[in-house]
Amino acid sequence: MSADDTIIERLSKRLLSMPPAIPEQNTLVPDWKPEQAFSRPPVPAAVLIALIRRPEGVTVLYTERSPDLRSHSGQVAFPGGKVDPADLDAAAAALREAYEEVSLEPQDARVLGFMPTYFTGTNYLITPVVATVTPRGPFVPNPGEVHSVFEVPLQRILDAGTYGEFRIKRNGEEHRTWQIDHDGHRIWGITANLTRRFRDLAISEEVT
Repeated sequence: MSADDTIIERLSKRLLSMPPAIPEQNTLVPDWKPEQAFSRPPVPAAVLIALIRRPEGVTVLYTERSPDLRSHSGQVAFPGGKVDPADLDAAAAALREAYEEVSLEPQDARVLGFMPTYFTGTNYLITPVVATVTPRGPFVPNPGEVHSVFEVPLQRILDAGTYGEFRIKRNGEEHRTWQIDHDGHRIWGITANLTRRFRDLAISEEVT
């Protein structure tokens, strides 16, 4: 068994088998504190952490968002978005968004499980969905949403030396996130933080 397959087998035992329940709103702590308290419940969302099987090894799929988008334009993200009422669950939402954004065929994916939710300072409650993908064709960016698609080797994601620190000021306060630089792309914020959580879950000694 390859090192990548060992990690995937370990992950399949540690991920949640069902999407996590939505926590009580008063227990949620956002990744950064907005200037004003939220006036509405958090918006359910899902992202796909896609482990792409390539001849040279497993990679992790990322997108560079279109510079024309109103929010997070030009930033690196996992495929994903809001959970629609018609979506069966977070996995269905993540796979639908991945198809819409980069033409990732849902039938090419095998969902391994779910990570705990991540609450953002913009009032989104994100469920990360982890899946292996054996693509039968290329990923094609939807120009209305995605500028480019790239992949990072799984072994690089698992290396603690890959991670630096990104600092940003919001409302006069400094906030810090993880940062990954890869092939001219800078991954930071929510996406880097979720990547780090994924990495920690994959390599931790104790089964959660």
